[in-house]
Amino acid sequence: MSLDISESIREGVTILSLKGRITAGETNAIREKVDQTIAAGRLNVILDLTHVDYVDSTGLGGMVICYTTLKRHGGALKLVNPNKRNIELLALTKLYTVFEVFTEVQDAVNSFFPGREIKRFDILAFVQAHESEE
Repeated sequence: MSLDISESIREGVTILSLKGRITAGETNAIREKVDQTIAAGRLNVILDLTHVDYVDSTGLGGMVICYTTLKRHGGALKLVNPNKRNIELLALTKLYTVFEVFTEVQDAVNSFFPGREIKRFDILAFVQAHESEE
């Protein structure tokens, strides 16, 4: 299954909405899209993971590369709405300490603007709540 990437811009922030699986064969597409946004002078990027059902280790590595590339250029990469499995993956790899994660796109957009109210996603509380349910 291929990864579909649609791009939109909200308040100067690039939102890449992903649909499908982020795997070894798909990470180049994300990296190329991020490189295009950097070339266009847009350095703040959100990956909307609402419709991503699976991320493998290579896909996660590709997301980290995008994060470091943007950071090196003075920008930032933030994640929105990962599913339960992907949240557990972020917790297991401790990448929740690297990526800022949000449940809503607008909260992620707001995080780029100092002084705006933002609701951060508490990944550890989420994992602990779901562990107690099992």
